[in-house]
Amino acid sequence: MAARQGARQRLDDRNLFVTAAVLFALIVAVGFARTYYLKGLYATPPLASLLVHVHGIAMSAWVVLFATQVFLIRSHRVDLHRKVGVAGVGLACVVVVVGFFTAISAAKNGTASFPPNVPPLAFLAVPLFDLLMMVVLFGGAIYFRRRPAYHKRLMLLAVINLLPPALARFPFPHLVALGPVFFFGVPTFLTLIALGYDTRRNGRLNGVFALGALLLIASYPIRLMVSGTDAWMRFATWLMQFAIV
Repeated sequence: MAARQGARQRLDDRNLFVTAAVLFALIVAVGFARTYYLKGLYATPPLASLLVHVHGIAMSAWVVLFATQVFLIRSHRVDLHRKVGVAGVGLACVVVVVGFFTAISAAKNGTASFPPNVPPLAFLAVPLFDLLMMVVLFGGAIYFRRRPAYHKRLMLLAVINLLPPALARFPFPHLVALGPVFFFGVPTFLTLIALGYDTRRNGRLNGVFALGALLLIASYPIRLMVSGTDAWMRFATWLMQFAIV
């Protein structure tokens, strides 16, 4: 009986992560279709620089990597999953570094992707917190790589963390007009659904999953509050010296 229950839980986990991989890819594809993937079909502004294109390639590779890792586990290729994971660490570093310089350059030079009614240096807090949370969540997943119950849940949170930029570019003006309520609200909702589902299915709360979820959800209002402070504006101004384009 215990073996059967364990097998069912593992199957449920795999189904959950397959759903997450498909949903992640779909949201990114829809969000960035007009400004990147299908740019030739829309009259959107040209990419600001080669750096933005490199950023798009890196993030696209991250989506593909996550889906690949999920399907390797579903196919019981744990050995290959671990080998690909080593490359994943390198890709994560590229995503963070390129994302940092892309955000800095966008704040310095201006970009259509920033809200027009928010000072660029203030809004810079949003993408930089995205990168910070990726470091925390993905770093935690790597730390717990030999403890699958923690590793896979932190990876799920690391993926949810990257949804706001795509959601903010959705081709549905009435939703995008909601601002943070929409592009932070959806990840918050998905996080709570995943946490609730996981807790109910296992009959107990996974402490690491809960802590990661709390940090992610709390980061949303924190970054909005921080962005309007004089201290942040001074810090953001200091960061402009690192812009490379």
